Amino acid sequence: MKFLIVDDLHPCIFDDLKKAGIEWDYKPEIEAAEVKRILPDYQGLIVRSKVFVDDALLGNSQLKVIARAGAGVDNIDESVLAKRGITLINAPEGNCDAVGEHTVGMILSLLNNFRKSKKELLHHHWIREGNRGYELSNLTVGIIGYGYMGKAVCKRLVAFGCKIVVYDKQPLVSVHEGVEMVSLEELKKRADVLTLHVPLINGNGHWVNKAFLEEFDKNIWLINTSRGKVVVGADLPPLLDRGKLRGAALDVWENERPETFSEEEKELFDKLLSYPQVIMTPHVAGWTFESYRKISEVMGRKILQWANKS
Repeated sequence: MKFLIVDDLHPCIFDDLKKAGIEWDYKPEIEAAEVKRILPDYQGLIVRSKVFVDDALLGNSQLKVIARAGAGVDNIDESVLAKRGITLINAPEGNCDAVGEHTVGMILSLLNNFRKSKKELLHHHWIREGNRGYELSNLTVGIIGYGYMGKAVCKRLVAFGCKIVVYDKQPLVSVHEGVEMVSLEELKKRADVLTLHVPLINGNGHWVNKAFLEEFDKNIWLINTSRGKVVVGADLPPLLDRGKLRGAALDVWENERPETFSEEEKELFDKLLSYPQVIMTPHVAGWTFESYRKISEVMGRKILQWANKS
């Protein structure tokens, strides 16, 4: 059995591939068009985000397994894989700790005006009262999505002594100690902070829009470390202007290739960055030095388990 690896991976995965008796071609610099041409020579594909896996890409290939190095699988048409009998593997366990820490860091940054105060200090403005912060322990954090990422955030927030309410579209059997399961309606009544940890599937695209955020009883802080297209970015500036959004921290965006921005996209992006109460990072919440290795460790372990069962 031979695998094609088309994105950068930590080399620790190769040990498990050897144990599974799998050969591989490691081509992290390959162009997307070339992937389709050579894919029929392989039984397995390991990908991060270089290609969209659908019928057009798979063509007449005979893949048995596709492994996505990361948590989200929105670049893979799962219905096509099901039709072809291809096993799908992903690795949300590999970067959930990184996402959990990044999310908490964003919450603390918003509550304590880190970006705003730095911007003022660059102009030698020493403003204490205007940067008075809020203590997390006195707030309620609403978490939408209680998978690996949501759980990792909960685990870290419990130590702050804040109230934590969670909602997931899937029925939840249990939650972490100190965390309360609630309906979406209840979460909207109680949350001071909203953090999103949902995949870009099951109708989640542009789910969080102006109407959705208007339904919160309180003015809230918004954090998104899930997928950019879960949130309607154009709806955020009016909510920030009115104070309905007290701030926003965004690690993901609808179009994460600024070189392809239309004039409208560039104008919106620049406008959001101009707000002192907005923090943006370039989709790095789950991308630490540690998660780089852990994702490959998880992938390797799962591929080995799959091979042993095949």
